[in-house]
Amino acid sequence: MYSLRNLTIKSFHEGLMNKKFSALEIVQAFFKHIKEADRRIGAYLSLNEEGAIKTAEGVDIALAQNQDLSYLAGVPLAIKDNILIKALPATAGSKSLENYIASYSAGVIQKLKKEKSIFLGKTNLDEFAMGTSTENSGFHLTHNPHDLERVPGGSSGGSAAAVAAHMAVAALGSDTGGSVRQPAGFCGVVGLKPTYGAVSRSGLIAMASSLDQIGPIAKTVEDAAILFKTIAGEDIYDATSVKNQYGEELWNPKLEKVRSLTIGLPNEYFPKELDDAVQKALDKVVLDLESLKIKFKKISLPHTKYALPCYYIIVPAEISANLARFDGIRYSRIDEKKLKAKSLKDIYRRHRGEGFGAETKRRIILGTFVLSSGYYDSYYQKAQQVRSLIREDFDKAFKQVDVILTPVSPTPAFKIGEKISDPYEMYLADVFTLPINLAGLPAISIPAKETVPFGPEDKKLPIGFQLIGRHFREEDILSIGQFYEKIKK
Repeated sequence: MYSLRNLTIKSFHEGLMNKKFSALEIVQAFFKHIKEADRRIGAYLSLNEEGAIKTAEGVDIALAQNQDLSYLAGVPLAIKDNILIKALPATAGSKSLENYIASYSAGVIQKLKKEKSIFLGKTNLDEFAMGTSTENSGFHLTHNPHDLERVPGGSSGGSAAAVAAHMAVAALGSDTGGSVRQPAGFCGVVGLKPTYGAVSRSGLIAMASSLDQIGPIAKTVEDAAILFKTIAGEDIYDATSVKNQYGEELWNPKLEKVRSLTIGLPNEYFPKELDDAVQKALDKVVLDLESLKIKFKKISLPHTKYALPCYYIIVPAEISANLARFDGIRYSRIDEKKLKAKSLKDIYRRHRGEGFGAETKRRIILGTFVLSSGYYDSYYQKAQQVRSLIREDFDKAFKQVDVILTPVSPTPAFKIGEKISDPYEMYLADVFTLPINLAGLPAISIPAKETVPFGPEDKKLPIGFQLIGRHFREEDILSIGQFYEKIKK
């Protein structure tokens, strides 16, 4: 017997190769579970049942013919709905794209197709990946599987919830300021944001092009490493992607190498206002890692306090430019016969005015303002200068340490509706993750062994901790994470 709850990429591969189950059996079991569980959680926006079954049958035929199969062959994955899969919907969580069907597949999807991976469906997100709770989706709410009254985080909340609720073995999300790591932290799964350029952005519906990065969400650090190695690498359709070879050392770490690393603890990421439960969980993480004989050192990242305002000038500016393409002409959600537009302004009002949600409009307006004549130098240019200072902080820190450890978010998952009316409070949920995107560094969210008990049934809320590495040194953070997972509670 097999259990969807216990399936990881590694255990799925072993079970498939040993013929304990077929790929088709697993896929059918997942769809049955999704149709029952997702009524409560709302992780998926659309399902790919026909395509998934066809791929599964192909994997089973290949296995019967004794063909070599990779770790990811037949693995059922969930894909965030801003990553294109040819012939499937790609809404980006927005009503403005509710009728759009992708005409090509993203670079990462093409790589996974070569491995014979299975795509179960497209997952919910904050509209155009703008949000930290998945409450900004144009379609429906997604609930945290650990407590249905709480958010799963965002913007990749659907992907994180799908993995946490065992509705996929692993998933892909996108991370512009924490959108893989923060929901992973809230949902008690692993989320990796690779170095900027390590993974192709081709076929990712752009939000902020200088910060966006696709990353894996998985049940274990080892699974995240396997998925990352497959999707990493150069892509001729993304000029920012880098040819960088990652080997199997990503999921076969050596303890002696891990013990040679020094982890930095930045003062600015452990303020007095940090939630007590988060502080307690992080203290225990440090003790656990010290038991592996890893060294720690106090460091400072002094420009961290400017990261939030810097981010919310640069990102809206890039949003304003990127979302200009959704003008109602090339990606119209309204049938031309029903549009009855008398002018270009009418088209804009019907498509952009009605199709975009409040948070998307807020960021477009803010971005257009900071790029406008007379304000560009005062806001956007200054923000880029601050971004350079933040990057320099990390460069200096990495001359003293190899990896940096911080919280993922100031609090555990908050309740649905708790912050939605206060954008600033919502933005603060990413205060520890967004500086890493500004610097283009790799970082991973890992569930801490300490959890937060709540409610009459003494349920547990997960807390994530973040490991930040040097550029293209995913190996360091993945290695530490894998040895941390082996430590007993």
